[in-house]
Amino acid sequence: MDEHNFSNERQIVEELLGAGFKEEEINEAFTWMEGITLNPSHPLLKQLKKPQLRVFTPQEQKKLSIEARGFLTDLRMRGILPSDVEEEIILKACLDEEGKSNLEEIKSLTVLALFASIQHDHTREINCIIEDKLDKLYH
Repeated sequence: MDEHNFSNERQIVEELLGAGFKEEEINEAFTWMEGITLNPSHPLLKQLKKPQLRVFTPQEQKKLSIEARGFLTDLRMRGILPSDVEEEIILKACLDEEGKSNLEEIKSLTVLALFASIQHDHTREINCIIEDKLDKLYH
């Protein structure tokens, strides 16, 4: 949409119809956007907030591999891993006296931490993490 300069809703609808969307889908999307815009306290707005950037301390960098840190950051930035659960994982990794935690160890800790913190169903997220299918989390 960034490459187009739409001046009204009709142009957007025509472009979406041309892209293969059904009129019903387009109307539902506009209704949803209108509801979000007119109701700033809507619960979905909480999910749309950008996660905060977390900086790893030198001690954490020594205990977590680059891949493991990247994995945790990716999950948090996608909104999959709550920051309190991430902190728990990092703490457990730092307390491990075995040396640096690699990606597979952090994945295992992540799955266990998500199981322990189930407030709502994380089964799909856990399966995607175990199977290395992060791209399927939103499909």
